[in-house]
Amino acid sequence: MTEHPTDYIKPELMACCGAREIKDGDVVIVGTGFPTMSANIAKYTHAPNAKMMQEAGSYDAQPRRPALSVGDPCLNPGAAMIGGLTDIMGMFLQNGWIDVGFLSGSQVDKYGNINTTVIGDYENPKSRLPGSGGANPIGSLVKRVLIIALHDKRRLAEKVDFITTPGYIDGPGAREKWGLPINTGPSAIITNKAVMRFDEETKEAYLATYHPGSSIDEIVENTPWDLKVSDDVCETEPPRAEELRVMREVLDPGRMIKIYESRGYV
Repeated sequence: MTEHPTDYIKPELMACCGAREIKDGDVVIVGTGFPTMSANIAKYTHAPNAKMMQEAGSYDAQPRRPALSVGDPCLNPGAAMIGGLTDIMGMFLQNGWIDVGFLSGSQVDKYGNINTTVIGDYENPKSRLPGSGGANPIGSLVKRVLIIALHDKRRLAEKVDFITTPGYIDGPGAREKWGLPINTGPSAIITNKAVMRFDEETKEAYLATYHPGSSIDEIVENTPWDLKVSDDVCETEPPRAEELRVMREVLDPGRMIKIYESRGYV
């Protein structure tokens, strides 16, 4: 029987949810924070042959602490390759060799579109945001996108104000219509309250699991679209003892992940 300690924090649960989406042998493009934590949890537990890469150029990094940026020197020792931006975003990504990409944004909608450009009207916005970085090509070209988001009506939207990174755009067939590779797109939205997945027919996000301490009613109330609930909906599996051990003893002994509690991931 798998042991599930009860002394975890919500960011640790979210990192474990991300890790469980990674399969052995996957090539995963990550940034910092949750993505690198999730990728490394997977590598130390059930997916030892997964390979992690940063858009700045490192491939199969073996960091001894959480990376503070995609170009953090801690990613260099032991890495299988240290290249550059064009190696990762060109040679790997554009050739279709990357299985999983982690993304987040200021707005995420029911089709998994991500906005990091503007809040409000593009010509006269309420807020001007930093833009895409590498998020648009990652969301366009990796096989499976995992989205990290806070679960509230400010971060989730029925329709984003601007599509910086395409999800399923406006529904079935839209990615193919715009020339994006087939069999690509968002796979899950991992929030501080739930895991949502995408319906194969409608391409809308639906509730798959709710985190301990949350309820279906609470999640539906805090979702700005008519959130469908899976017939198989259940409580999210809490972090396993081995997942927590890897996080706390190997990957993040300084518990840097706790900073996410101050950012609302509770």
